[in-house]
Amino acid sequence: MSAVELAPHGADTTKPKARRGDIAWRWWLVMPALIVLLLAASGPLLIVLVYSFLEPGNFGGVVWNFSTDGWFQVFFTRDIFDETLVTPATAHLDIFWRSIKLALYTTLITAILGFPTAWFIATRAPDVRPIWLFLVTIPFWTNLVIRTFAIMEVIRNEGLVNNVLRGVGIVSAPIQMLFTDFAILLGMAYVFLPLMVLPLYASMEKLDFKLLEAGYDLYASRLRVLWHIVLPLVKPGFIAGSILVFIPAIGAYVTPRILGGGRNLMLGNLIELQFGQGRNWPLGSALALTLLVIVVIALLFYIRSTSQPEGQRHG
Repeated sequence: MSAVELAPHGADTTKPKARRGDIAWRWWLVMPALIVLLLAASGPLLIVLVYSFLEPGNFGGVVWNFSTDGWFQVFFTRDIFDETLVTPATAHLDIFWRSIKLALYTTLITAILGFPTAWFIATRAPDVRPIWLFLVTIPFWTNLVIRTFAIMEVIRNEGLVNNVLRGVGIVSAPIQMLFTDFAILLGMAYVFLPLMVLPLYASMEKLDFKLLEAGYDLYASRLRVLWHIVLPLVKPGFIAGSILVFIPAIGAYVTPRILGGGRNLMLGNLIELQFGQGRNWPLGSALALTLLVIVVIALLFYIRSTSQPEGQRHG
């Protein structure tokens, strides 16, 4: 009996050993990629973090003396006559607010435009859906700078829109659209719209349209079917698209630089300004980390909004 009892026990011990060996082998396979990610992502962030606590050099760079003045200048500024007098850095706060506001507006506009676009593609025949998706991804074939200049040619004072409006007699003088927040918003909505359409389409493609028929059979209106059936089922697509749009929009540099004309700065432009003409690398590093904190807060908010229904369902 003892030999019989030991045989299964010996067989059971080999499986955990094989499993541990398989896990160790997988770790060795992914180790090069993890090292590259660690050096390429965490390394630069660590350098930026260190620079944010140093003193700025006279002609750029940093002086290796500990200082929190870089972080102080993110939100406050000192009076040029009395260094003890502290006032809010209204210019930085205005840029913070403009960046968050335009990023949220861009996310909202792309969601409003992307939903019917994704719905149209998802309701086409399966053999033609790849063609429509191909058309959506065509803008990615062109450089971002070229696409932004194309928008500038459309909305400038002598551009397509103003020429058409003056040609039909709606306006007598050009409408100033370029170098405004509207121009930046239009450009970012155009650039990031495909990033909203694709996740929405991925969610709608898995949608069981029999649920819609069941709603109509229960005398639900189109609006109630949309609100109570379609939107809850495609919510993961909305959240994924919002993340993909909001994060690059809040740190956008090229579009605000070209369409804003250097007068309507966003966080990306402000950070570049400190590392370039401003020659204040600690302040630029502190601003970059502040942008990172805003992005992390947005990600945590989205993760919480997605995990909360899961907890409720399991609860």
